Amino acid sequence: MQVFGLVGNPVGHSLSPPMHEAAYDALGIDARYVTFEPAVDDIGRAIGGADALGVTGLNVTIPFKQRVLDLVDPDPLAARIGAVNTVDFTGERPRGYNTDAAGVTRSFAHHDVPLDGRDAVVVGAGGAGRAVAFALADSGCDVHIANRTAEKAAELADAVGGASAGGLDTLDRVRDADVLVNATSVGMESDESPVPREVLHPALAVLDAVYSPVETRLLREAAEAGATTIDGAWMLLFQGVEAFERWTGEDAPVDAMNGALRARLS
Repeated sequence: MQVFGLVGNPVGHSLSPPMHEAAYDALGIDARYVTFEPAVDDIGRAIGGADALGVTGLNVTIPFKQRVLDLVDPDPLAARIGAVNTVDFTGERPRGYNTDAAGVTRSFAHHDVPLDGRDAVVVGAGGAGRAVAFALADSGCDVHIANRTAEKAAELADAVGGASAGGLDTLDRVRDADVLVNATSVGMESDESPVPREVLHPALAVLDAVYSPVETRLLREAAEAGATTIDGAWMLLFQGVEAFERWTGEDAPVDAMNGALRARLS
C-alpha cells in the first residue's frame, strides 16, 4: 500500500484527504492519504522521517511551504516562487514542486479562458499571490499586482520580471483587464470583496482563490456584471490533480475528485 499525505500545522480543516481518497478508489489504487501535524520546528525531522518510512508523496501547507524549500530539490518553478507544496519521495532525494501554479492555469483552461497575451490583475502579494503571479506571467499574461502594501507588490513584480505593481488604489486597472485573480483571504470571514464592484465588466474572467464560501461576494458581483466566474474550489481541485499526477503518473479522475471536494464544501 502506498502512503500519501499532507503535512501542516494545523491540518484538521483540510479537504485534501477525501479528494485524493476518491481518486484512489476510482482508479483502484492501493493507497491511503493521511495528515501529519508536526510541531513548527520539527518539519526537517518530519520530511526525513517520511522519506525513511517510504511515504510516496506529501502535500505541504501552512506554515511549511517556504521551510520545505531547503529540505528538498525544488524544480525550477518552485524555486522561483519560493515555496513547495508537493514533495515526491520516489527519487534518490525528495523532489519539490509548487502545484498551486498549475491549479491557477488549469482552472482557467477548464473554463475555456485563454491566458496568452491577456492583461491580468492579481490582488495580493503573499504566498498565494506569488504562485498566481508566476503562473499567469509564465502563461503569457501581462501581469499587474495590486497589494495593500505597494512595496511588497513591487518586490513580487521584480521577482516575476516584466510585471507592474501598485497599491489597492491601482485596482482601477481591472476596467481594462481580461483576467482578475483574488489571491487574498478577503471574503473568507465576511461578506466583503477586495475589488470595487464598479470596475467589473462582462469581458472579465474572475478567479477567487477563496473556496469557503464557494460563492464569495467578489464572484457574486462579477457574475452580476456578466463576467466569467471561477470559484476557489477549482484551484484547490487542480493543484491536487497536478500533485496526484506527478506522484502516480496516472491521469487523475478529475470528476471523482471534484465530486468528493464539492460534497465536503456543500
